[in-house]
Amino acid sequence: MSTSFNPTRPGHCGRWVPRTLWSILVLLVVSTGVFYWRPFWVVDRLTNAGLRLAGVTSSDVRLGTYRIHYLVGGKGKPLVLVHGLGGKAQDWAPMIPSLMRRGYRVYALDLLGFGKSDRPDVDYSITLQTQILRQFFNSQRLTQADLGGWSMGGWVALEFTLAHPELVRRLFVYDSAGIYFTRAFDPALFHPATVEQAQEFLGWLTPQASRIPRFFMRDMIREMRPEAWVVDRAMKSMATGADLLDGKLQGIQEPVLIAWGQRDILIPLACGAEMHREMPQSLFEVFDGCGHLAPVECVNRILPQTIRFLEAQPPLPAGTREIPQ
Repeated sequence: MSTSFNPTRPGHCGRWVPRTLWSILVLLVVSTGVFYWRPFWVVDRLTNAGLRLAGVTSSDVRLGTYRIHYLVGGKGKPLVLVHGLGGKAQDWAPMIPSLMRRGYRVYALDLLGFGKSDRPDVDYSITLQTQILRQFFNSQRLTQADLGGWSMGGWVALEFTLAHPELVRRLFVYDSAGIYFTRAFDPALFHPATVEQAQEFLGWLTPQASRIPRFFMRDMIREMRPEAWVVDRAMKSMATGADLLDGKLQGIQEPVLIAWGQRDILIPLACGAEMHREMPQSLFEVFDGCGHLAPVECVNRILPQTIRFLEAQPPLPAGTREIPQ
């Protein structure tokens, strides 16, 4: 004898559906609460999950006495990416999967003192980070690669190319440090202690700062705290001027792309113009409406231009271009 299905009978969906809806509601409330209190933690986990799905792996390598963390993914032409001050390898997440699909084996390392790499008691100078990058090339058996750097990472990449031109096929830098300019900000800006200070810090990085909610800023303060002393040490080292590149960039003969956010107030556009003057073979591209975080907030324009630069045969001609919104 068969029994007809009745969703209102005890033991059927009449009891199951409300329980399921209640469970979903509780999950949504908990998830919203976690995102409100720890948005950076949530974004970090989601970003890592997306990178894993794209085929990116997380690894460590011992370089002398230091443990360096890095991300790697893809097959083909080697491409090494260097993050900026207070950053980490994951900052390149918006670009890595697309570069992998274009036939690159992408390496993005956490510089010494940042991300998941060791934080020894050292000076964190550009010279030291350049040595770390050289050791990283050796560890991965890279005899030549394309190289990209962002902000302080651009400084490291430029210094590396000067010291080891045979290892770099093409070089691109985004809103790069390395050229002297009169600093308009207090170095303490890089480790804010209050929401107001965090808002000021973000205002130097992006013209979109006013759209960022306060709960993001509270969590940002928490996330930046462990590396604050490393950032201070690096800033003091940079402030000595010992590693400045003024007057040295003529030594770079490789094809170079200099990309800059037109609204970058942290590192002035004039620094990019000076780099272009010293490297007359370079292509200087200015991205309208973008700030210092151009590789993230304007990735849909910067990434295609970067790929165009890397893949052009022969190399793109030198010059200055404005990339409109």
